[in-house]
Amino acid sequence: MVDVTAVPNLDFSRYLGRWYEIWRLPLKQEDENATDITATYSLNDGKIRVDNRCFDKDGKPIRAIGEATAVGDSTSRLKVSFLPAHLRWIPFTHGDYWVLKIDPDYKTALVGTPDRKHIWLLSRQPALPDATREDYLAEARRQGFDLSGLITPRHAGREVTNAMVEKS
Repeated sequence: MVDVTAVPNLDFSRYLGRWYEIWRLPLKQEDENATDITATYSLNDGKIRVDNRCFDKDGKPIRAIGEATAVGDSTSRLKVSFLPAHLRWIPFTHGDYWVLKIDPDYKTALVGTPDRKHIWLLSRQPALPDATREDYLAEARRQGFDLSGLITPRHAGREVTNAMVEKS
């Protein structure tokens, strides 16, 4: 089996902004029935701020704020934590976040973990052409990911706004 490999270099300035989750493998802390899932990346004091938003199975807006930092000299291999800021110093609480494939225009990205347990397909748009989806599925399989449990969240055109999450 081939090793899980990240892209050689990631241009953070082009990676920043909003991404829509197209598909993923399940995570314990994520609602399998969540909809309209987005991740917005921005710079914050030299680190990457991660702002994940969705609607849960009951239609309630959910938000999780995290922080990502590059591992060594590799801008495409990151460690991410969603713990509250005052607890992020605790060892072994950061997850791997490797960018495995990204198109030249930074419109579609495949992100996974080196243990092959988690993978996400992200896009700048809430839907992708079938050929693009298949291309990224093929890359995930090539790198040894078992995609039998793949989740494809629905995008209904709704957006979790700041006002919604400030109320909850």
